[in-house]
Amino acid sequence: MMGYQVYLSWRTRRHPTSSVQDVMLAAREAWVESVMRERRDILAVQTLRNSTMAASFMASTAVLLIIGVLTLSAQGDKLSGTWLSLNFLGHISAEMWLFKLMMMLFDLLTAFFAFSMSVRLFHHIGYSINVPLERHLECTQPRHVVAQLNRAGIFYRIGMRAYYFTVPLLFWLFGPLFLIGATTLLIFFLYHLDRAPVNDADLMG
Repeated sequence: MMGYQVYLSWRTRRHPTSSVQDVMLAAREAWVESVMRERRDILAVQTLRNSTMAASFMASTAVLLIIGVLTLSAQGDKLSGTWLSLNFLGHISAEMWLFKLMMMLFDLLTAFFAFSMSVRLFHHIGYSINVPLERHLECTQPRHVVAQLNRAGIFYRIGMRAYYFTVPLLFWLFGPLFLIGATTLLIFFLYHLDRAPVNDADLMG
């Protein structure tokens, strides 16, 4: 996963519009400029409300999954044997089982924190984006609103990446071979998910 992130950063520097993330950065900037210059307040409120609701739902789901992992850890002595019945490689121990659950718990806590920060920033943007430009407040200028909106988008992306990574961690409970296979499939999925479709032909050329 770390190698893939390094590759994604290298590809983005070489082709700035090759990733969906960079395309969204430009789209958010254009959207904020349009909303603030044309005073489209209702559109801004509706869009930010949808983003806030999505991030809130993801944060709430992370809390439920955290409770599930804690419940699973309390019953580890009863379930570890069943979950590890497909383990063809590696040593089975209660300490390793607990470590796997702790890794999953840390991953879900990361997702909860990221989505919570995203909700916080969307809430702040809701006030800043509706301040008239004639007030000439430095903190409510379009560039500052864009910076806050992009930060919210970055936190949302971190939360989604943490969600995606729960899949390999879940398969890790069955054994290390399942971890390797699930991680490989996840990287393949992310590779296609992060590509900007309009630039696929240019990248191939």
